[in-house]
Amino acid sequence: MASIPLNHYRLTVNPTLPTIPLFTLAGYFLAEGGAAKRLLALFEAWFGQLRGGPAIVTVFLCAFFTSFTGASGVTIIALGGLLMPILLSSGYKERNALGLLSGAGSLGLLFPPCLPPILYSIVASSGGATSVTIEQMFQGGLLPGLVMMAMTAWWGIRCGPKQEKRGARFNAQAAWAAVWDAKWELLIPVVALAFLFGGWATPVEAAAVTAFYAFVVEVFIYRDLRLVKDVPRVMTECGLLVGGVLLIIGVALGFTHFLIDAQVPDQCIEWVTAAVKSKWVFLLLLNLFLLVVGALMEIYAAIVVVVPLLVPIGNAFGIDPIHLGIIFLANLELGFLMPPVGMNLLLASYRFNKPMSEVMRASFPMLMVLLIGVLLITYCPPLTTLVPHLFK
Repeated sequence: MASIPLNHYRLTVNPTLPTIPLFTLAGYFLAEGGAAKRLLALFEAWFGQLRGGPAIVTVFLCAFFTSFTGASGVTIIALGGLLMPILLSSGYKERNALGLLSGAGSLGLLFPPCLPPILYSIVASSGGATSVTIEQMFQGGLLPGLVMMAMTAWWGIRCGPKQEKRGARFNAQAAWAAVWDAKWELLIPVVALAFLFGGWATPVEAAAVTAFYAFVVEVFIYRDLRLVKDVPRVMTECGLLVGGVLLIIGVALGFTHFLIDAQVPDQCIEWVTAAVKSKWVFLLLLNLFLLVVGALMEIYAAIVVVVPLLVPIGNAFGIDPIHLGIIFLANLELGFLMPPVGMNLLLASYRFNKPMSEVMRASFPMLMVLLIGVLLITYCPPLTTLVPHLFK
């Protein structure tokens, strides 16, 4: 039992830990302000006239919000009420719309400044078996994240109505007006990426600048949040989420420390390398194992408990540590749709007042599409390693 408080303390003094609450706070400012409506108007103006336009809008908007709010389910709660009526009015069947929203709710998980890649970098590097920086994780996740978005959009277009209800033609003036209206929020990813990858600040400083920028935009520029009444409430809600995450991580670290003391990782390496000779067979078995993990464990606990066991085995098979990390996170992204306790299934059931059985049936095609995306990421390493190598 002593390992739990000791490791929780080790977590709280980690110098990169403040990136988690700060980036989460930036996402909460966006979600609680008027960003959703402005960005929805923007994406509709640019993509709404295309075939499957509502699906494309859904994919872009969900990915944008998840990248800032993290894999917390805020995306489905915040955007479900806006996007579901648009999909239904465009002729989408309710079942397809429900499946699309459930699947798109975790699409931004691989993009900066989402929390799981940050936590993976902290945990994977803490044991000394490998060194993966936060910047490398986000660089490695860029192309795989775009692949997952493209496959989701393709499915959304394919399952859309054959004869779509078309609105007015593309209006360049209205589209640029929407860009101008949302310009300050569109600059938030630019601010985060510039400070994160530009070498001007540490990850913690980049997170602080991003949170402060989001605060200024929503409170003083758009004035969607009131300084005295709304800001304390938003910060309290963010603190509750982050506090819960840190409790989960701290207890999971204690369990992980016990496993390391019991030499479980060494035993796993010995068993796996003796039973599996092929790197590609190992990757297939790894995907199956991570799907089960994603179906049964909360994402933050899964990262803390499983990654210290997984990294040494990946090193033994000569797998690039960045590639291994993106495979891990892509599978956990898929786990949000895996019965019985997939987070997106539970939140979609709550948000749209539908039985879990109905949500699971509606999400199954989306699950299969994203599974193909995970296999592409697994067996095409350049998707993950190309961008990090360009930035070396």
